[in-house]
Amino acid sequence: MKKLKSVLIAACLALPSAQADQARDMVVSAQMDNASNIRRLIGKGGSPNTVDPTTGETLLMIALREEANKVVGELLAQPNIDLEQKAPNGNTALMLAAFKRNKPAVVAMIAKGAIVTRPGWTALHYAAASGDTGIAAILLEHSAYIDAESPSKLTPLMIAGREGHAAVAQLLLREGADATLTNNERLTAQQIALRAGHTEIAGIIARHLAAR
Repeated sequence: MKKLKSVLIAACLALPSAQADQARDMVVSAQMDNASNIRRLIGKGGSPNTVDPTTGETLLMIALREEANKVVGELLAQPNIDLEQKAPNGNTALMLAAFKRNKPAVVAMIAKGAIVTRPGWTALHYAAASGDTGIAAILLEHSAYIDAESPSKLTPLMIAGREGHAAVAQLLLREGADATLTNNERLTAQQIALRAGHTEIAGIIARHLAAR
């Protein structure tokens, strides 16, 4: 009986270390796009929602950042994948997919019920930052709030203007973005574009306002 108790105690003490090793293995597999190993580890009880203890990002975020698309597909196929987990900076997987211009991942996450608009930074801000009109259009089709405000009151149109993405700015204006809104510095999207040296976008916004 004493021997059995000793074995059980040893097994319990070893569990956290084993779990940590498994988590590290899953993180490395996500970075290396090793979908078969991710599948094997999940089959052995690993969670698809494992978080990298160093960065605080989920496996899905890591795979999206590394463009490890096989792992992205494997994780999105898991019925218990949590799409709303946040990184320490507030990012969600959908935001990161929009920034990385990963249209298939954006479409798949929306189909699985990912929240498109939330308070603060949104996936539409990130699509505007990356200049991806296709993803921006998809998000708008799924009720993304076009004038969503970041904590500093930056709208997607302001982001497009700051980053120099004329096509996204045109899309947002065409779909009803309010070009008269101001950020915390009391700057409009047109003024932000001008300050960043993007005179073409400033002109697009000016002509839009004049035509109203």
